[in-house]
Amino acid sequence: MPSQPSKELEVFPNPQPARDYTIRIRIPEFTCLCPKTGQPDFAELLVEYVPDQFCVELKALKNYVWSFRDEGAFHEAVTNRILGDLVAATRPRFMRLSADFNVRGGIYTAVVAEHRNPDWQAPTPVHLP
Repeated sequence: MPSQPSKELEVFPNPQPARDYTIRIRIPEFTCLCPKTGQPDFAELLVEYVPDQFCVELKALKNYVWSFRDEGAFHEAVTNRILGDLVAATRPRFMRLSADFNVRGGIYTAVVAEHRNPDWQAPTPVHLP
């Protein structure tokens, strides 16, 4: 059966829940519609997260992103909606979604939204010589 767009996000158990590590997912072909004109909007999404007990399953994420193709959405709203849905599904320690939209009317838009679990403390960065 071919893939279909879906709002369902699947998760799987984090294989290393005791360790803080970062997962980065680049989605270069996100599309939705301008809610004012109905014209397509194109963006590259970057999801960066520190998982807790669950990780997002990539095929389900692909189908989820696909589901926005025919929906009208302001850049700010769709970025925060996607972050909210990913946080609800995975319950991460930390998650950042960066949405870099292509030009619309001579203006580029970048929207960055973050979630931080209040019980999590980010580790001190290591700076090597």
